[in-house]
Formats: sequence, structure tokens, C-alpha cells
Amino acid sequence: MGPMTATLSKPALKIGPYEVDPPVVLAPMAGITNVAFRRLCREYGAGLYVCEMITSRALVERHPTTMQMITFDPDEHPRSMQLYGVDPATMGQAARMIVDEGLADHIDMNFGCPVPKVTRKGGGSALPYKRRLFGEIVRAAVRAAEPAGVPVTVKFRIGIDDEHITYLDAGRIAEDNGAAAVALHGRTAAQRYSGQADWTAITRLKETVRSIPVLGNGDIFSAQDALRMVAETGCDGVVVGRGCLGRPWLFRDLQAAFAGEPIPEGPSLGEVTRVLRRHAELLADHMGEQKGLRDLRKHMAQYLRGFPVGSDLRHRFGLVSSLAELDDLLADLDPDVPFPSDAEGPRGRQGSAGKVVLPEGWLDDPDELCVPTEAEIDHNGG
Repeated sequence: MGPMTATLSKPALKIGPYEVDPPVVLAPMAGITNVAFRRLCREYGAGLYVCEMITSRALVERHPTTMQMITFDPDEHPRSMQLYGVDPATMGQAARMIVDEGLADHIDMNFGCPVPKVTRKGGGSALPYKRRLFGEIVRAAVRAAEPAGVPVTVKFRIGIDDEHITYLDAGRIAEDNGAAAVALHGRTAAQRYSGQADWTAITRLKETVRSIPVLGNGDIFSAQDALRMVAETGCDGVVVGRGCLGRPWLFRDLQAAFAGEPIPEGPSLGEVTRVLRRHAELLADHMGEQKGLRDLRKHMAQYLRGFPVGSDLRHRFGLVSSLAELDDLLADLDPDVPFPSDAEGPRGRQGSAGKVVLPEGWLDDPDELCVPTEAEIDHNGG
């Protein structure tokens, strides 16, 4: 472990009344971080596990899909929900509903999504550019949630692009409006998930935001990456997204790393098949066998990454539709194959950078308070 252990003397991460130890947060990922996947990850280590992102309007209007997405395990605590919104009034209503109906113990707000269909309407990572509107949205959520002891945290990116950097303003505004913590994904919206995350921005945010924790997000694909981020930036905790795809045991590694213990070796193929089977079982419990197994397909390539599994077998894994069929396929794998070194490194979507599509005149006045229309549509986090 060497000098990395010096970072472990930091005080415990506190999100409002909750101590998060190790200081690790699972980032919401659309179609991924449902109750089944969160449970699988929680079986490997402590931390804060955030449910799939939902829109504040869909929650207030009680869309049936949304109401199913906010399912939590009975022993999941604190229950953490990520809200996306563009309108202070709707965001306040959603936060009040969460408090009044006891739907969650922590609200995370997402201003990080770089998807064109979202930024084109002024939502996601386009929104912090409108400083006053951003502040009003944060304030509305905090005002509704804080009296009940439900902390509100805020996640954002560096900015729209290199010419329109927003993160330091966003951090100060969130802090001034009562956010319990802020998280920075070290990329601009224009970068999407491409290139390398700029961790120096996390350092600068930590120097700027002094009274609440600052979490770092971007390019944590191993426990060593997490320790390095804390050591290099001084951040109070890490947010893990794509790095845990097909490797929920990353949370076991993170727990060991932050405790100053040796990081366990990667699992053999036999262990990976057990994890895959457990994931299938949890999804089947949550959605029913057929739908659950269909949902598991998107995880297959990540679980099997780097292992010597023939293309025909990989293809059949990608079409699996029942637990019995999965068991037959898993029986064809050699359990003794050790964890491959080339399974390390970046995983999940990367794509390429691109121009950020914005509403006409969006950049004209950052202090304009006008709520963007039609921006609240379901989409991925960021």
C-alpha cells in the first residue's frame, strides 16, 4: 500500500446525519442501479448506494414505472434517491413528497447528464450555467427536506465545455443554499464519458467549498484509483459509476483499501459465475424471471471481460432468457481460470466528445431565471 495509507487518517465522511464508511458512493446509472444490483453491491461492502435517477415531475405525478424504480430493500439504510429536475417548484414538491411519505432518507440531485436530448432543452449539465435557476432548485429541495433531517447533495460536471466552466460557481451556490455535500465528475458535458477525467478540478473545488464534503467522480476503476484520487485531490470521498459494472466486488476492494488492509485478488472464473448467478437471482426476484434475465444480458460482457470464453458461448450468454439456461451456460465455464489482468481498466460507455446542443440563446444570460420547458424527460445520469 505504501504512502497511500496516509490518506486514511481523514475524518469519516458525513452526509447530513449519516456517516458513510468507507467514503464510497455508488453513482446512479439508468437501467443498472436498481434494487437488485444495489443489493449485490451492498453484500460486498458498506457505503452509500443511490437508486436509479428519477425525474421530479414523474415522482410528483406518480408515474407507475417511477414508483417501481424507487423500491428499496427493507435493510437498505440510508435509502438514497437521486432526483433530476429543472423547475424549483416541482423539485420542492418532489422533496416534500419524499419527506411526507417517508420515501427516502437522502436526496441526491443530478446536474451531470451530458445526453444531447437533455441539454438541448436546458436540462442536465447545461443547467448549472443558469446560476440563479440552479440555486433556486437546490434551495427548494433543501427547504423541503432539511427540517425532516433528509440531507440534499448535488452532483455536477466541470462545465458545458472548456469555454463555459461552471463547477466552482455551482459548488459555492450549492453550499450557500444548504447542500450537505457536492460531487464533481471531472469532465465537461462536451467530453461526455470520453478521454480522461480531470482530477485537478476536484482539487480546486475542494479548495473552494470549505464547509461541506466534496466527493470526486470519474475514472475510478480500481480501489487503488480511489486511494489515488483522495491522495491527489484531498476530496472527502469517491463516487463510483462505470467502474463497478460486471465487478460488484469492487466495493469489497474499496472497503479493504480505505481500512488500510491488503486489496483482495480478483476472483476466479468460478467465483465470477457465482456472482453472476446471484445477480440473476436478485433480478428475477425483483422483476420476474423472464424480464430479470433479459435485464442481466447487458451485464454479461462486463462479467466475462478478459476471461477465455469463446465467441459462441459469449453470444449465447447475451441471449439468455431463463435461470435454467443460465445454469447450463455457467456449467460450461472452467471455474479454475484466474482473474485476467486485462479485465482491469476502463469499462462501460466511453464514446467520443462532441459539441453540446443547447437551447437557442442559452448562453446569453447566466442570471436568467426562466425555467426551461420540456426538459424533464427520462434519461441517464452523468
